[in-house]
Parts: sequence; structure tokens; C-alpha cells
Amino acid sequence: MSDTKIFYADGENPKMIEAYKKAQETFKYFWRELSWEYRRIIPGLDVACVKLAFTQDIDGETVVEHMWINDVNFDGETIYGVLVNDPDELTNVNNGDEIAIPIDQISDWLFASQGKTYGAFTIQAMRSEMSDEERASHDDAWGLEFGDFNDIQVVFEQKEKAENLEEHPMSKNMKESLIEFLKENPSEINSQDELGYTFLHREAIAGNSTSVEILLQSGADKNAQNHVGKTPLDYAKEFNWEHLIPLF
Repeated sequence: MSDTKIFYADGENPKMIEAYKKAQETFKYFWRELSWEYRRIIPGLDVACVKLAFTQDIDGETVVEHMWINDVNFDGETIYGVLVNDPDELTNVNNGDEIAIPIDQISDWLFASQGKTYGAFTIQAMRSEMSDEERASHDDAWGLEFGDFNDIQVVFEQKEKAENLEEHPMSKNMKESLIEFLKENPSEINSQDELGYTFLHREAIAGNSTSVEILLQSGADKNAQNHVGKTPLDYAKEFNWEHLIPLF
């Protein structure tokens, strides 16, 4: 995502623009976490949402508003969800609308578990300019622990287990279950959905190396193309999942 376009309003704080860039660079960790959240029997996240740049031409000028969506889904190209903010100026979207927006319009993301928050780059940029009292009031309003604005975490136990940046613990823990599932359901190995995505596409997008390795060993077609002509390897490269590339 190094060449993605950053959307911002005229005169916007450079610190905020830098937050947008960091959010885009690390969005892959948000989606990796959410891809596992959707497989959990018992939910592990308190909240998971994405902030996007919505634009509209009004009176000859491009107006930009950054607003949050939840119920997030992602296919490697487009982010889907439901808008949870009321626009200030825009008239082309409304609170509660179902949204489908290209990935290059990400301006932030966050997920939280057990009160601790991950990501939230724009929020932390704002918190950095607050007093201690203002930050405490802000965090209470969210009902979340945002921690140190100079030390933003993107995965669970990032300091204690640096390896979590490369591989999600659930990807490792579910290895035997996946092997058994594929033995019992061999048709799932290379089946494609209506847009051409395979199981291998989805695991490559999410950066799950153990799952990718098992699928390849099980005969998954690494050259399968989706509706935009991309292979699983294309997505591994696009999202800079360096640990996946040698597997292909």
C-alpha cells in the first residue's frame, strides 16, 4: 500500500496526515485480527472499526470528511461496512448507510479487547495535544484504554511476543483443525466464490502463513485469479507479507 493516495482536507494538521499514512501502512494487521474474530465462537474484540475519507464535490470544491464504519469486511480491494457518524457537510452519505469504499481511502482503524486499544492513529494524534485531564475525559467517553500516544500497538502482546507481528497466534493454534477440515472438505481447497476468491486468496490477504502453507501442501492453486486478475501471491506482495512470499 506504499503508493496509495492520502485524502485530506486543505490546511489539515501534518500530524494528522502522518497518522493517515501509518493507518494505511498497518491496516493489514487490523484485517488479520478481524479475519480471526469472525471465526471465533466467543468474540474476543470489544470494538473493531475503520475510519474512511468520504469525499463530495460541493460548490466546485472537494469536501473531505473522515468518518467511522463498523461491521467491517474486506476483500483486498474494497472495504465494506456501515457508517456510524453523522456527516457535517456531505449529503451523499448518511449515518447507517452501507458503505463500499476503495482501500486507499483508509484514514484510521482500531480494535479493542479487554479495554485495551490497538491502532487509533488519528485518535492518538489528537490525544497527543490534550492535557492529562482532557485525555482522561476523552478516554472515559470512549470507554477504552488508549494508553501512551507515543507507543501505539497494532497486535496483541506486541512487546512481549514480537513474533505476533509476523503470525497471528490463532493461525498457529488452528493448524491441526485446518488440516482435518481440508481432509473432510477437499472441495474447499480450490473452490472460488462469485468474485473468484479462493481460500488461499483470503488467507494470503490476511497474512496467515501457517494456513497458506497448509493450503499449498493440500494442493491449492497458487495461480488462481480473482475478478481483478490477482493471485494469492499478488496480495501477499501488495500487503507486504514478507513471510508469505517464500511459501509460493
